[in-house]
Amino acid sequence: QVQLVESGGGLVQPGGSLRLSCAASGFTLDYYAVGWFRQAPGKEREAISCIDSSDGSIDYSDSVKGRFTISKDNAKNTVYLQMDGLKTEDTAVYYCGGKGSFCSPRPGRYSYWGQGTQVTVSS
Repeated sequence: QVQLVESGGGLVQPGGSLRLSCAASGFTLDYYAVGWFRQAPGKEREAISCIDSSDGSIDYSDSVKGRFTISKDNAKNTVYLQMDGLKTEDTAVYYCGGKGSFCSPRPGRYSYWGQGTQVTVSS
């Protein structure tokens, strides 16, 4: 059974950091790509970045470039999103999605999703 579970969200002050985790089961990161997305209330789901089975990564969001970094640990079957220099506009529910083959910025291309983890940036 395929499952993705996000964790690591919470309340943080502007300028702070969080490290989100996406633990995958039912498939291995040796053969699948995982993307990070976020969705704020009333807004569309936005692609942040993605890492593929060959450890190639791509950043999709100009608003987080230089602040967010995607990585993975194949042994733990876990993908991470390191978030530094957080801003209030980063407040959203953060999701990880899984798909075969290559990365994509389009949410509809992902077959599996976690339940999301809330990130709130507030002073």
